[in-house]
Amino acid sequence: MKKVNKTYKFRIYPNAEQEQNLARHFGHSRFVYNYFLNQRKEQYLEDKKSDNYYAQAASLTKLKKEEDTKWLKEVNSQTLQFALKSLDSAYTNFFRGNAKFPRFKSRRNKNSFTVPQSGKIVDGKLNIPKFKNGIKIKLHREVLGTIGKMSITRTPSGKYFVSIFTEQEIEQLPINNKSIGCDLGIKDFVITSDNKKFKNNRYTKKYARKLKEAQQHLSRKQKGSNGFEKQKIKVAKIHEKIANSRLDTLHKVSKELVDENQVICIEDLNIKGMIKNRKLSKHIADASWGNFVNLLQYKCDWYGREFVKVNRFFPSSKTCNECGWINQDLNLSIREWTCVNGHKLDRDLNASLNILKEGLKIYGGEPAITKVENHKTTSVASSLKPEAQPIGSAVGG
Repeated sequence: MKKVNKTYKFRIYPNAEQEQNLARHFGHSRFVYNYFLNQRKEQYLEDKKSDNYYAQAASLTKLKKEEDTKWLKEVNSQTLQFALKSLDSAYTNFFRGNAKFPRFKSRRNKNSFTVPQSGKIVDGKLNIPKFKNGIKIKLHREVLGTIGKMSITRTPSGKYFVSIFTEQEIEQLPINNKSIGCDLGIKDFVITSDNKKFKNNRYTKKYARKLKEAQQHLSRKQKGSNGFEKQKIKVAKIHEKIANSRLDTLHKVSKELVDENQVICIEDLNIKGMIKNRKLSKHIADASWGNFVNLLQYKCDWYGREFVKVNRFFPSSKTCNECGWINQDLNLSIREWTCVNGHKLDRDLNASLNILKEGLKIYGGEPAITKVENHKTTSVASSLKPEAQPIGSAVGG
């Protein structure tokens, strides 16, 4: 058993009065975040330093007592304090180089606020401070573990959701001796070393025409009119459909790979650099390789699997997996090629086999290697010797 943090997301259905109360929570949290972000920026311009969370929390207490801002008392006090903690975390991530400088929040985007504690689910309703009667919630699965904070969001399409953060113990999967190499692509989303291919559904392209028509209708509406607001929701729903469909596929593919394999080897792609390619940027972004790798990594950590990243400069596609000869003239348009020793190779399958071999060298273990000959899968024992220390397991979210 492994103790992990897991989040459950459910849709909630507030009534008209509760929607107004939620709007106050969204607005007040956004005001606190923007107010103290502006304060930090002004302080830094004047003194080259700014207040930390504790100093700003004291300022928030005073702000709630002032005549012009006493309306901040209308919402849960801990929610406003959490907005300050979020701002402090944004600053910390910026100075560590993990994120860009914090930006002001806008009500036009996704609205959210967080309840750090006291949230409960009772008789099919979500109970949080300032909502006495509870909010109707659709519980499509059981919430396991100890419930912590809850985040309420309103999407641009007008839907309300709650994300429930929990701490629970997950039973790890039985150990097996199967290892696999994964090559990420555009033609096929994932190509594995046992010649299994996962289709790239290209959701952006699939809904491109529908999205274009909806955006054209939106452009003809008068900004701020009822028609404009209704059409804006239609556009948002299409974007939401694309994002949900893509995420559903990523979860299914990553879970299947984790269920079936003990060691998963994957290439550490420079996605930020690759997306600068004007011809392929849209397709790379639609494939969402980065998100897929993150899902695969934390699921390996949860379920006791080994996750190995191969160096991005390793020539997985150019190297013949049979003899090791490197084809320096290989370009992206060539999908099948023959090495100088006469080995006929499929570009993606060859890359996945090389990723597997290199990953096992990094891992230093000796699980079974799956080798493909003439598109027929046979399992053979690995003869690789440990040449490096294993990399650490992924950190679950």
